[in-house]
Amino acid sequence: MDLEITKLDGKSSGKVSLSDAIFGLEPRQDILQRMVRYQRAKARQGTHQTKGRSDVDRTGARMYRQKGTGGARHHSQAAPQFRGGGKAHGPQSRDHSHDLPKKFRALALRHALSAKAKDGSLVVMDDLAAKDPKTAALRGQFGKLGLENALMIGGAELDNNFKLAAQNIPNIDVLPVQGINVYDILRRQKLVLSKAAVEALEERFK
Repeated sequence: MDLEITKLDGKSSGKVSLSDAIFGLEPRQDILQRMVRYQRAKARQGTHQTKGRSDVDRTGARMYRQKGTGGARHHSQAAPQFRGGGKAHGPQSRDHSHDLPKKFRALALRHALSAKAKDGSLVVMDDLAAKDPKTAALRGQFGKLGLENALMIGGAELDNNFKLAAQNIPNIDVLPVQGINVYDILRRQKLVLSKAAVEALEERFK
């Protein structure tokens, strides 16, 4: 498929031919869902934890005598039913990540790229570079191009001025091509690829 190359000033800079094996697949929601679940699970800290009855600092002495009270026979004040006692079956620190085959992850990325290409949300730019790190100027250029909610993918190294200018614009993310991922692609309305990013992706999936 052919796509027009745009400059930051809105002018055309020719056309680029995109590989159908990367940008021309029929997107499958189940593949994208599994990949997003994998990414979000891997990003969880897993540091949630409550104290059990063995963790709370309570006396080990019996609460009251065993017989003759007319009540239930209790021993430890650290039991969950008492105020200040431990939590029963509370969350414990653990790793939430799970495995997903490398080939499946690569397939999911191609499906995410194809999804953006299919619904017309894919933009190819000549270069993601700015003369000065001026946020206001870059925001104005994005407004003219209709890029209010977008993920920008540059080459192997990002232009520092462009990165500094874009980092304070809401709903705009800028990543090098090595950092491209399914979750960030899907969470933004538009996907903007530089020519260098397109070449790197086609080389990666060759």
